[in-house]
Amino acid sequence: MVKDTNISEDIIYIGADDKTIDLFESQYVVPNGISYNSYLIKDEKTVVMDTIDRRKTDEWLDNLEKALEGKKPDYLVVSHLEPDHAYNIELLAKKYPDMKIIGNEKTFAFMPQFFEIPNLEERKVTVKEGEEINIGKHTLQFFMAPMVHWPEVMVTYEKTEKILFSADGFGKFGALDTDEDWDCEARRYYFNIVRKIWNTSSKFIKKS
Repeated sequence: MVKDTNISEDIIYIGADDKTIDLFESQYVVPNGISYNSYLIKDEKTVVMDTIDRRKTDEWLDNLEKALEGKKPDYLVVSHLEPDHAYNIELLAKKYPDMKIIGNEKTFAFMPQFFEIPNLEERKVTVKEGEEINIGKHTLQFFMAPMVHWPEVMVTYEKTEKILFSADGFGKFGALDTDEDWDCEARRYYFNIVRKIWNTSSKFIKKS
């Protein structure tokens, strides 16, 4: 696990760096690798925020199980269905059959195209714009962010600690333990991952 990335006492980073990759999404040069970001919120209910890419499945599972400390996750929040966020959804759902899955209407419309989730209809928790789920002393509030950068993307705001889990809305290329110009890589990320997709979708919406 990347060191010194726990967000707070209750919110733990369980993602992984990948320095073996040359091109992110087979097109973006990443000389300093990439990070796949996932978090665990520990409260009366335990919540996994996204899974990660298959390239680091074993490391992610190890991080998750260490952070769980013998507990089982109550919820998985799915912010985005691209593989760097979502590849291990099916694996996690089968490993923890009582775990509920939180997503929006589009999330669950797309999910069966990619995964075979046992008893999905009984396990899914569909949220709408601004809806909240209380998990103890933490409250999760959900906001839709379509085309940042797929139609089903949503972000989650944790109201107690005032933390935004922003899906693909903010970020940068590069592994977390890389010492580099943060602004430059964040700018390159934004223009390639967010702005390009948003401009394309905006033109489509206007024409429609």
